[in-house]
Amino acid sequence: MKVFVTGASGYIGGSVAKALLDNGHTVFGLVRNPDKVEALRVIGIEPILGTLEDTGTLTKYAKLSNAVIHTADSDHLLAVETFIAALRGSGKPFLHTSGSSVVGDDARGETASEQIFEEETPFVPMDIRENRVAINNLVRKAGIEDWVRSIVIVPSMIYGNALALPVESDQLPQIIRKSRELQAGVHVGKGVNRWSNVHIKDLVQLYVLALEKAPSASYFFAENGEESYGDIAKSVSEALGFGGKTISWPADKAIAELGDWARFAIASNSRVRATHARNLLGWAPKEESLLSWIKNNIQ
Repeated sequence: MKVFVTGASGYIGGSVAKALLDNGHTVFGLVRNPDKVEALRVIGIEPILGTLEDTGTLTKYAKLSNAVIHTADSDHLLAVETFIAALRGSGKPFLHTSGSSVVGDDARGETASEQIFEEETPFVPMDIRENRVAINNLVRKAGIEDWVRSIVIVPSMIYGNALALPVESDQLPQIIRKSRELQAGVHVGKGVNRWSNVHIKDLVQLYVLALEKAPSASYFFAENGEESYGDIAKSVSEALGFGGKTISWPADKAIAELGDWARFAIASNSRVRATHARNLLGWAPKEESLLSWIKNNIQ
Protein backbone atom coordinates (compact mmCIF):
# COMPACT_ATOMS: atom_id res chain seq x y z
CA MET A 1 0.00 0.00 0.00
CA LYS A 2 1.17 3.55 -0.73
CA VAL A 3 0.59 5.82 2.28
CA PHE A 4 0.99 9.60 2.41
CA VAL A 5 2.11 10.67 5.90
CA THR A 6 2.25 14.31 6.97
CA GLY A 7 4.72 15.27 9.68
CA ALA A 8 7.09 12.51 8.56
CA SER A 9 10.06 14.13 10.29
CA GLY A 10 8.11 14.54 13.54
CA TYR A 11 7.72 12.39 16.62
CA ILE A 12 4.41 10.70 15.78
CA GLY A 13 4.58 10.91 11.99
CA GLY A 14 8.10 9.57 11.71
CA SER A 15 7.36 6.72 14.10
CA VAL A 16 4.18 5.81 12.23
CA ALA A 17 6.03 5.96 8.91
CA LYS A 18 8.72 3.60 10.24
CA ALA A 19 6.08 1.12 11.39
CA LEU A 20 4.41 1.26 7.97
CA LEU A 21 7.73 0.59 6.25
CA ASP A 22 8.35 -2.35 8.58
CA ASN A 23 4.95 -3.71 7.51
CA GLY A 24 5.88 -3.56 3.84
CA HIS A 25 4.12 -0.33 2.82
CA THR A 26 5.51 2.48 0.68
CA VAL A 27 5.53 5.84 2.46
CA PHE A 28 5.41 9.31 0.94
CA GLY A 29 6.43 11.63 3.78
CA LEU A 30 5.60 15.33 3.81
CA VAL A 31 8.49 17.35 5.25
CA ARG A 32 8.85 21.12 5.37
CA ASN A 33 12.55 21.31 6.28
CA PRO A 34 14.89 20.62 3.33
CA ASP A 35 17.65 19.66 5.79
CA LYS A 36 15.67 16.55 6.80
CA VAL A 37 14.97 15.25 3.31
CA GLU A 38 18.03 13.04 3.06
CA ALA A 39 17.59 11.64 6.57
CA LEU A 40 14.08 10.51 5.67
CA ARG A 41 15.29 9.00 2.41
CA VAL A 42 17.91 6.97 4.29
CA ILE A 43 15.17 5.49 6.50
CA GLY A 44 13.21 4.47 3.43
CA ILE A 45 10.61 7.24 3.34
CA GLU A 46 10.11 9.00 0.01
CA PRO A 47 10.33 12.65 1.11
CA ILE A 48 7.85 15.17 -0.29
CA LEU A 49 9.06 18.70 0.38
CA GLY A 50 6.21 21.04 1.25
CA THR A 51 3.92 22.42 3.94
CA LEU A 52 0.29 22.02 4.93
CA GLU A 53 -0.42 25.23 3.02
CA ASP A 54 0.60 23.56 -0.26
CA THR A 55 -2.86 22.31 -1.15
CA GLY A 56 -1.75 21.21 -4.60
CA THR A 57 0.90 18.93 -3.13
CA LEU A 58 -1.51 17.53 -0.54
CA THR A 59 -4.10 16.82 -3.21
CA LYS A 60 -1.61 15.21 -5.58
CA TYR A 61 -0.20 12.75 -3.08
CA ALA A 62 -3.57 11.98 -1.50
CA LYS A 63 -4.77 10.93 -4.95
CA LEU A 64 -1.56 8.99 -5.72
CA SER A 65 -1.73 7.11 -2.42
CA ASN A 66 -3.97 4.36 -1.11
CA ALA A 67 -4.29 6.10 2.26
CA VAL A 68 -3.45 9.34 4.07
CA ILE A 69 -2.23 9.62 7.67
CA HIS A 70 -2.21 13.18 8.97
CA THR A 71 0.00 13.76 12.01
CA ALA A 72 1.53 17.18 11.32
CA ASP A 73 -0.95 19.57 12.96
CA SER A 74 -4.22 18.60 14.63
CA ASP A 75 -5.58 22.13 14.27
CA HIS A 76 -4.86 22.81 10.59
CA LEU A 77 -8.34 23.11 9.10
CA LEU A 78 -7.17 23.83 5.55
CA ALA A 79 -5.15 20.62 5.37
CA VAL A 80 -8.06 18.54 6.64
CA GLU A 81 -10.49 20.12 4.20
CA THR A 82 -8.00 19.55 1.37
CA PHE A 83 -7.59 15.87 2.20
CA ILE A 84 -11.33 15.30 2.47
CA ALA A 85 -11.88 16.98 -0.91
CA ALA A 86 -9.07 14.96 -2.52
CA LEU A 87 -10.32 11.65 -1.13
CA ARG A 88 -14.05 12.27 -1.54
CA GLY A 89 -15.82 9.30 -3.09
CA SER A 90 -12.72 7.09 -3.06
CA GLY A 91 -13.35 5.03 0.07
CA LYS A 92 -9.66 5.45 0.93
CA PRO A 93 -8.57 5.61 4.58
CA PHE A 94 -7.88 9.03 6.07
CA LEU A 95 -6.38 8.86 9.56
CA HIS A 96 -6.39 12.17 11.40
CA THR A 97 -4.40 12.71 14.60
CA SER A 98 -5.96 14.62 17.47
CA GLY A 99 -5.10 14.50 21.19
CA SER A 100 -6.82 13.74 24.47
CA SER A 101 -6.50 17.35 25.63
CA VAL A 102 -9.87 17.72 23.87
CA VAL A 103 -11.46 16.34 27.07
CA GLY A 104 -9.13 18.29 29.35
CA ASP A 105 -10.27 20.69 32.04
CA ASP A 106 -8.89 23.94 33.44
CA ALA A 107 -7.66 22.43 36.72
CA ARG A 108 -4.30 24.27 36.66
CA GLY A 109 -2.87 21.41 38.68
CA GLU A 110 -5.08 22.10 41.67
CA THR A 111 -7.72 19.35 41.43
CA ALA A 112 -7.94 15.72 40.39
CA SER A 113 -10.95 15.03 38.20
CA GLU A 114 -13.03 11.91 38.81
CA GLN A 115 -14.29 11.97 35.22
CA ILE A 116 -12.97 9.23 32.95
CA PHE A 117 -13.86 9.45 29.26
CA GLU A 118 -14.51 6.62 26.86
CA GLU A 119 -15.06 7.29 23.17
CA GLU A 120 -18.82 7.73 23.53
CA THR A 121 -18.73 9.83 26.72
CA PRO A 122 -20.19 13.32 26.09
CA PHE A 123 -17.98 16.28 26.93
CA VAL A 124 -17.73 20.03 26.49
CA PRO A 125 -14.21 21.10 25.43
CA MET A 126 -12.24 23.93 26.95
CA ASP A 127 -12.36 27.14 24.95
CA ILE A 128 -8.87 26.51 23.56
CA ARG A 129 -9.92 23.10 22.28
CA GLU A 130 -13.24 23.93 20.59
CA ASN A 131 -11.70 24.25 17.13
CA ARG A 132 -9.86 20.94 17.46
CA VAL A 133 -13.07 19.15 18.39
CA ALA A 134 -14.80 20.75 15.40
CA ILE A 135 -12.07 19.38 13.11
CA ASN A 136 -12.40 15.92 14.65
CA ASN A 137 -16.14 16.03 13.98
CA LEU A 138 -15.54 17.19 10.41
CA VAL A 139 -13.28 14.21 9.78
CA ARG A 140 -15.80 11.76 11.21
CA LYS A 141 -18.61 13.37 9.25
CA ALA A 142 -16.62 12.82 6.07
CA GLY A 143 -16.73 9.13 6.84
CA ILE A 144 -20.52 9.24 6.60
CA GLU A 145 -21.23 11.83 3.94
CA ASP A 146 -18.15 11.90 1.69
CA TRP A 147 -17.32 8.21 1.18
CA VAL A 148 -13.93 8.53 2.84
CA ARG A 149 -12.93 5.86 5.38
CA SER A 150 -12.13 8.50 7.96
CA ILE A 151 -10.64 7.69 11.35
CA VAL A 152 -9.70 9.98 14.25
CA ILE A 153 -6.95 8.78 16.58
CA VAL A 154 -6.73 10.58 19.91
CA PRO A 155 -3.46 9.87 21.75
CA SER A 156 -3.01 10.69 25.40
CA MET A 157 0.42 11.72 26.78
CA ILE A 158 2.99 9.95 24.60
CA TYR A 159 6.36 8.79 25.89
CA GLY A 160 9.24 6.70 24.58
CA ASN A 161 11.99 7.23 22.04
CA ALA A 162 10.99 8.15 18.49
CA LEU A 163 11.24 5.28 16.02
CA ALA A 164 12.57 7.34 13.10
CA LEU A 165 14.36 10.70 13.34
CA PRO A 166 15.57 11.58 16.88
CA VAL A 167 12.83 13.99 17.92
CA GLU A 168 10.93 14.32 21.20
CA SER A 169 7.31 14.31 22.30
CA ASP A 170 5.78 17.42 23.92
CA GLN A 171 4.68 17.01 27.51
CA LEU A 172 7.29 14.93 29.31
CA PRO A 173 10.31 16.73 27.77
CA GLN A 174 8.96 20.07 29.05
CA ILE A 175 8.67 18.64 32.56
CA ILE A 176 12.20 17.24 32.34
CA ARG A 177 13.59 20.52 31.01
CA LYS A 178 12.01 22.57 33.79
CA SER A 179 13.04 20.03 36.40
CA ARG A 180 16.67 20.28 35.33
CA GLU A 181 16.41 24.07 35.50
CA LEU A 182 14.94 24.10 39.02
CA GLN A 183 16.91 21.11 40.35
CA ALA A 184 13.73 19.32 41.42
CA GLY A 185 10.87 17.43 39.82
CA VAL A 186 8.33 19.98 38.57
CA HIS A 187 4.53 19.87 38.53
CA VAL A 188 2.01 22.64 37.98
CA GLY A 189 0.05 23.72 41.05
CA LYS A 190 -0.47 20.86 43.49
CA GLY A 191 0.33 18.30 40.79
CA VAL A 192 -2.75 16.22 41.55
CA ASN A 193 -4.07 16.47 37.99
CA ARG A 194 -4.00 13.17 36.13
CA TRP A 195 -3.27 12.23 32.52
CA SER A 196 -3.58 8.98 30.67
CA ASN A 197 -0.50 7.97 28.70
CA VAL A 198 0.70 5.67 25.93
CA HIS A 199 4.09 4.45 24.71
CA ILE A 200 4.98 5.50 21.17
CA LYS A 201 5.53 1.86 20.09
CA ASP A 202 2.04 0.92 21.25
CA LEU A 203 0.57 4.01 19.61
CA VAL A 204 2.01 3.28 16.19
CA GLN A 205 0.59 -0.23 16.32
CA LEU A 206 -2.83 1.34 16.79
CA TYR A 207 -2.29 3.35 13.60
CA VAL A 208 -1.36 0.16 11.73
CA LEU A 209 -4.43 -1.67 13.00
CA ALA A 210 -6.72 1.28 12.26
CA LEU A 211 -5.35 1.55 8.74
CA GLU A 212 -6.00 -2.13 8.15
CA LYS A 213 -9.45 -2.59 9.61
CA ALA A 214 -11.05 0.38 11.38
CA PRO A 215 -14.58 1.19 10.15
CA SER A 216 -15.41 4.57 8.68
CA ALA A 217 -16.06 7.49 11.04
CA SER A 218 -14.16 5.71 13.84
CA TYR A 219 -12.80 7.50 16.91
CA PHE A 220 -10.10 5.91 19.05
CA PHE A 221 -8.52 7.04 22.29
CA ALA A 222 -5.00 5.68 22.82
CA GLU A 223 -3.89 4.99 26.39
CA ASN A 224 -2.34 2.30 28.55
CA GLY A 225 -2.54 3.67 32.07
CA GLU A 226 -2.50 7.04 33.80
CA GLU A 227 -0.45 9.00 36.33
CA SER A 228 -0.69 12.25 38.25
CA TYR A 229 1.76 14.98 37.34
CA GLY A 230 2.92 14.90 40.96
CA ASP A 231 3.98 11.26 40.62
CA ILE A 232 5.60 12.01 37.27
CA ALA A 233 7.55 14.86 38.91
CA LYS A 234 8.75 12.55 41.68
CA SER A 235 9.92 9.94 39.17
CA VAL A 236 11.70 12.56 37.08
CA SER A 237 13.36 13.93 40.20
CA GLU A 238 14.64 10.50 41.16
CA ALA A 239 15.86 9.78 37.63
CA LEU A 240 17.73 13.11 37.45
CA GLY A 241 19.41 12.54 40.80
CA PHE A 242 17.39 15.04 42.86
CA GLY A 243 16.34 12.41 45.39
CA GLY A 244 12.63 12.59 44.71
CA LYS A 245 12.40 16.28 45.64
CA THR A 246 9.54 18.05 43.84
CA ILE A 247 8.53 21.66 43.44
CA SER A 248 5.33 23.42 42.37
CA TRP A 249 5.39 25.55 39.26
CA PRO A 250 2.61 28.12 39.69
CA ALA A 251 0.08 27.85 36.87
CA ASP A 252 0.26 31.52 35.98
CA LYS A 253 4.03 31.31 35.58
CA ALA A 254 3.82 28.11 33.53
CA ILE A 255 1.25 29.72 31.24
CA ALA A 256 3.33 32.89 30.95
CA GLU A 257 6.33 30.83 29.87
CA LEU A 258 4.65 28.21 27.67
CA GLY A 259 1.39 29.90 26.65
CA ASP A 260 -2.02 28.24 26.60
CA TRP A 261 -0.26 24.95 25.83
CA ALA A 262 0.48 24.71 29.56
CA ARG A 263 -3.24 24.97 30.38
CA PHE A 264 -4.31 22.00 28.31
CA ALA A 265 -1.13 19.90 28.31
CA ILE A 266 0.47 19.90 31.77
CA ALA A 267 -2.02 21.65 34.07
CA SER A 268 -5.25 19.85 33.14
CA ASN A 269 -6.81 16.46 33.80
CA SER A 270 -7.23 14.15 30.82
CA ARG A 271 -8.34 10.67 31.85
CA VAL A 272 -9.40 8.46 28.97
CA ARG A 273 -9.88 4.78 28.23
CA ALA A 274 -9.10 3.21 24.84
CA THR A 275 -12.18 1.00 24.85
CA HIS A 276 -12.81 0.99 21.10
CA ALA A 277 -9.19 0.32 20.18
CA ARG A 278 -9.09 -2.73 22.42
CA ASN A 279 -12.56 -4.10 21.71
CA LEU A 280 -12.97 -3.29 18.01
CA LEU A 281 -9.41 -3.61 16.73
CA GLY A 282 -7.85 -6.00 19.22
CA TRP A 283 -5.20 -3.43 20.14
CA ALA A 284 -3.08 -4.81 22.98
CA PRO A 285 -0.46 -2.35 24.31
CA LYS A 286 2.52 -4.13 25.84
CA GLU A 287 5.33 -1.63 26.42
CA GLU A 288 6.62 -0.61 29.85
CA SER A 289 4.72 1.94 31.93
CA LEU A 290 5.44 5.66 31.93
CA LEU A 291 7.09 5.69 35.37
CA SER A 292 9.17 2.63 34.49
CA TRP A 293 10.28 4.27 31.26
CA ILE A 294 11.31 7.45 33.11
CA LYS A 295 13.32 5.38 35.60
CA ASN A 296 15.12 3.43 32.88
CA ASN A 297 15.71 6.16 30.30
CA ILE A 298 16.07 9.60 31.90
CA GLN A 299 19.35 10.73 33.39
